[in-house]
Amino acid sequence: MTYNFEQTRPYTDAEVPYAIHEILHDSFFPIVVNYLQPGADMEQIRHNLSEIRTIKEFQEKIMHKAIRAILTKSSTGLTFNGLEEIDNKHRHIFIANHRDIVLDAAILDVLLTEHNIDTCQITFGSNLMKGDLVINVGKLNKMFRIVRGGNIKDFYKNSLEVSAYMRHVIKDLHESVWIAQRNGRTKDGKDKTELGVLKMLSLSNNQSFVDNLDELSLTPIAISYEYEPCDFLKTAELYISRLEKYIKGENEDLNSIITGIKQKKGKIHLSVCKPITREELELCNQKEKNEKFEMLGEIIDQRINQGRKIYNTNYIAYDLLTQSNQYAHHYSVEEKNNFIEYMKNGLRALELKADETELEKIFLSIYANCLK
Repeated sequence: MTYNFEQTRPYTDAEVPYAIHEILHDSFFPIVVNYLQPGADMEQIRHNLSEIRTIKEFQEKIMHKAIRAILTKSSTGLTFNGLEEIDNKHRHIFIANHRDIVLDAAILDVLLTEHNIDTCQITFGSNLMKGDLVINVGKLNKMFRIVRGGNIKDFYKNSLEVSAYMRHVIKDLHESVWIAQRNGRTKDGKDKTELGVLKMLSLSNNQSFVDNLDELSLTPIAISYEYEPCDFLKTAELYISRLEKYIKGENEDLNSIITGIKQKKGKIHLSVCKPITREELELCNQKEKNEKFEMLGEIIDQRINQGRKIYNTNYIAYDLLTQSNQYAHHYSVEEKNNFIEYMKNGLRALELKADETELEKIFLSIYANCLK
């Protein structure tokens, strides 16, 4: 089956002038600029943006500065390791744990840009493509569309197309791709690769299991936040889900994007893990069909678990949840009291008619599960 990918792909350089024009005339544009750069010269920013001619220029001159501004305002520092696993001679599918809608992949691109490594294309859920400003900025930032929802037949059809597109990006466009290890963000703090994602990647090629996945150079990415993005919103969703089927509000995804950007994050660490080797794929190939993917998922999970950074918030949450002092040597009494105050204030602001103890258990589990 052949695809033209017109409904999937991001913008090309030829489409940059159109997209920039749309952004400059969007009513939300000044609001976003004012948040990122309060008091900035709006006319100068409009002039700088109007001179952008390529995707690379947009990413380096606009997105890189914007994400760095967000990190400066909302975090206490970004650290990283493993960038030596990447170079411009090889293309990878970065398969990452997913904690924040925007920042997980954006932070990777910031680091790639700062180390003169080509940026990657990024999956962009159709549920997030709401509002012209979001769509235009996303497609200028090399984000491509993945259709969410639909019946089983539609789901399989969409999976075939996105699988074919990602292989096209790797093989024909010679670019890397970022994709989450699961459908949607991790809400409970447990980073686990969904087998459906791995199977989807294999749909676009009829080669053997090993040859099929080896040419994609699967490279796990682990990102860790001292303060979990949208932690209180995730707590509310998990609580409500215990009682009834959770239904997202109309602008809930947009609210999560804004909250993730604005909320304090403390320290952030990104780890580029060792790519999955051909030898590991050959070991997986000794299993039966589903078990091959299960074993591959376990290897990816192990890489991500080892690459994660454990912060004092995780240790504090674990000890509070288990009513122990097992990890007390990792934090001070003041840090513990500050975290408790942070938790109680945030949960109180949710204004949920819920048992306080139950909400606290859910909240603490989000932070503690990486230690379990």
